[in-house]
Amino acid sequence: MTVRMREVDVAVIGAGPAGLFAAYYAGFRGLSVAVIDALPEPGGQVAAMYPEKLILDVAGFPAVKGRDLVANLVAQAAPFAPTYLLGTRAEKLSYTDGRPVLGLAGGEQLSCGAVIVTGGLGSFTPRPLPAADSFVGAGIVYFVPQPTELAGRDVLIVGGGDSAFDWALTLQPLARSVALVHRRERFRAHASTVARVLALPVRVVVNAEVTRLYGEDRVTGAELVVRGGAAETLPVDTVVAALGFTADLGPLAEWGLRLDRRHIVVDSAMATNLPRVFAAGDITEYPGKVRLIATGFGEAATAVNNAAVAIDPTAHLFPGHSSDGS
Repeated sequence: MTVRMREVDVAVIGAGPAGLFAAYYAGFRGLSVAVIDALPEPGGQVAAMYPEKLILDVAGFPAVKGRDLVANLVAQAAPFAPTYLLGTRAEKLSYTDGRPVLGLAGGEQLSCGAVIVTGGLGSFTPRPLPAADSFVGAGIVYFVPQPTELAGRDVLIVGGGDSAFDWALTLQPLARSVALVHRRERFRAHASTVARVLALPVRVVVNAEVTRLYGEDRVTGAELVVRGGAAETLPVDTVVAALGFTADLGPLAEWGLRLDRRHIVVDSAMATNLPRVFAAGDITEYPGKVRLIATGFGEAATAVNNAAVAIDPTAHLFPGHSSDGS
């Protein structure tokens, strides 16, 4: 069996915001790019978990939906024709003549001038809702890619973090009713988001858990038990389990990268301990690290510029501004 080998200047592992910006910036520098992601669409966790959420801390956008931010990043990179290898994983890393070689799921190999890992928190799996274990019908969701599909429904959101409250804000104008239940009295969500939800006609139940779901082909009700109180049944036809997720570095953990728990340690050049392997975005760790999308954009540009010099030592670290030629 002949293993297909293709070559590229820069392989970007992760198609989230930092990875998409790295693809643009590498193209701007005249480098060929392949973007690899286990998810079937670009956008990473933003596209998968909160496509309708308004993101407020991206420079230049007073507010931008996650879906729109991803679309703009893809459009920004499009003139440089990056190759997207979606629905696949980079599983192995080796070196041939000093060049990194990525072994992809399915057997294909990718010879790279440099690798930039922008995999966010790695692959992620939603935390399950315990009450759903004994319920075989439909109506339990962990993400809401199309909020309009829940228009006119009775929705129960389980969780107390940012995702739970973001979904409450998004779904309240669409759904017939929205209730939110959290097993503690205090919330992990941002205080301003909590205040906005509390000002809406959303029923918020604290110190409570969902202990049972009712229905046959589809959920029709949920039993809540408030600590120290009696059980109550709410009529619902959709349960959004926003309980967070577990992250896993997957094969990256076996590459020999220096790790700090689930994060890749980098220096000021965004270089890892492995030759020609760089990282950017939420997956990185260094003193003073701040995990914001805006931070990831700058780290991606730094990684690309230093990768360009690693590929061609005669190249300039800083090629000039993108507006210099206009």
